Amino acid sequence: MRFPRRRQVRRERAERLMGELAAEFAGTLILMVIGLGVVAQVVAGGIGGHDSIAWTWGLAVTLGVYVAGRISGAHLNPSVTLALAAFGDFPWRKVLPYSLAQTLGAFAAALLVRWNYTEVLSRFDPGHTIKSQGVFSTLPGNGSLPVHLWGGFRDQVIGTAILLFLVLAVTDLRNISPAANVAPVVIGLIVVAIGMAWGTDAGYAINPARDLGPRLASFLTGYRTAFRDQYGELYFWVPIVAPPIGGLIGAWLYKVLIGRYLPGPTEPDAVIEQDPLPEREKV
Repeated sequence: MRFPRRRQVRRERAERLMGELAAEFAGTLILMVIGLGVVAQVVAGGIGGHDSIAWTWGLAVTLGVYVAGRISGAHLNPSVTLALAAFGDFPWRKVLPYSLAQTLGAFAAALLVRWNYTEVLSRFDPGHTIKSQGVFSTLPGNGSLPVHLWGGFRDQVIGTAILLFLVLAVTDLRNISPAANVAPVVIGLIVVAIGMAWGTDAGYAINPARDLGPRLASFLTGYRTAFRDQYGELYFWVPIVAPPIGGLIGAWLYKVLIGRYLPGPTEPDAVIEQDPLPEREKV
């Protein structure tokens, strides 16, 4: 009778994982549909400016977390998934599936934005060149300022380190963590702050899925220079490689500077609240 029980456990585990992947896909889709949509509106449509982009990306993150948070924890970013796994807060076996679901969500969102803004993009940039490539993927110096490949790499490491440090600070229940229904708003505000202060050098991708999925979608729909920057260099790998490095650094700094000094859940000074996200599985 042990074998049927094992099969049932495996089936339940597979179903649970599929639900988590569906949530990561849907949450990232919502995040990217709104985020890419506002960039297309500002860049190609001429409506709005930098502040509308920064605020809308923050709102997009908030809404994406509300969509996926209860089921998957709403990572919506391979850098977050990797950092949590590296420090024992998430199982390694789920890192690749989560990352693929996030990238597919971003890819699908980019195709939808590309389709919906077809006429506007064609009028703004008939040749689908570097001029409008930044609607979908990031460029060093936002395509016009004197920042090159390694400047963008540096920027993405630092920006993602800031992101992970702050996300862990506001989701750690031993810290002064916001209530369950407010945490997504605070996380969105973190992204607004990063966009306001850290968007010049590389467009604050801070998320490999956010950049790779739309970059692939734009390449497949006419942007032949999608993998290169304005200098002709292969830039596509920078927003893929740099954010996970930054995420690991930011998570490590939080653990070393803050996490190690917080009271445990059984200590008198600990503040115990309901976890806004599902309990993370241990390795």
